[in-house]
Amino acid sequence: MSVIQVVVLAIIQGLAELLPVSSSAHVVVAEKLMGLDPSAPALTLLLVLLHTGTMFAVIVYFWSDWRRSYFGSARTRVRFGVLVTVATALTGVVAELVAYALGRLVLRSTPHADVEELFGHLELIAPALFAVGVLIVVADRLERRQAKTREVTAGQSVVIGLVQGLTLPFRGFSRSGATISVGMLAGLEKAPAEAFSFALAVILTPPVVIREVLRLARHGAPPAAPAMHSVVGLDVLGGVLAFGAGLLALKWISVWLERGRWYYFGAYCMVAAVAVELLHRTGY
Repeated sequence: MSVIQVVVLAIIQGLAELLPVSSSAHVVVAEKLMGLDPSAPALTLLLVLLHTGTMFAVIVYFWSDWRRSYFGSARTRVRFGVLVTVATALTGVVAELVAYALGRLVLRSTPHADVEELFGHLELIAPALFAVGVLIVVADRLERRQAKTREVTAGQSVVIGLVQGLTLPFRGFSRSGATISVGMLAGLEKAPAEAFSFALAVILTPPVVIREVLRLARHGAPPAAPAMHSVVGLDVLGGVLAFGAGLLALKWISVWLERGRWYYFGAYCMVAAVAVELLHRTGY
């Protein structure tokens, strides 16, 4: 990859990762338009490393809120630990089950295939993007009709964890869009739903990075030292750019969420799904 390609992918990833519009769908489309293979191990690893840049943006942006809400006392620390542990464990179970099912149903003709090999299929991304758009719009319309809680309950953490696991194997099904929307539908106020969703994202990122490093190792020998230095340099550049773009995106999502404009993101996802389907039909 060239420096320009990495810069473009980093900015797209940084903005779209923290907006509920599916960063993976946008990055995959950008990769295809640039002639890259989204399912290649090196590119899926780059995508995860860009996620690392946005992870640090999330930590910087939410740290004061998390410290007040989750770490203010021993009771809140223990309670938060239990909630995120349950949600993350359920995410892992559901994600693995869905990935196994996809492998058996869609990739059965390819021995030892990884679910990542589906990431470049625009015909799968389009319906997933449309589905999360519908979920966002429904959540925005219905959340005003029910009582709200300020703290995440055990039941809400279970639902959010289950839905998060469902989103991971599908490019296009926005993790943040789905988890925040489901939290709102489960009776959680907007701000705590957003904060809890992104707290789960921070916890989830390191295991995903490790998974992709192992996947890259399984698919061939590492590049020679000069090439490796170049790859590392590009990844660092991408991470820094994704960090900056992520901070801007977080401010954007918070403002629209609190001002009742959440459904704008859903409408965008549905329009984007149509565009992705048209790209697929033209041969991408």
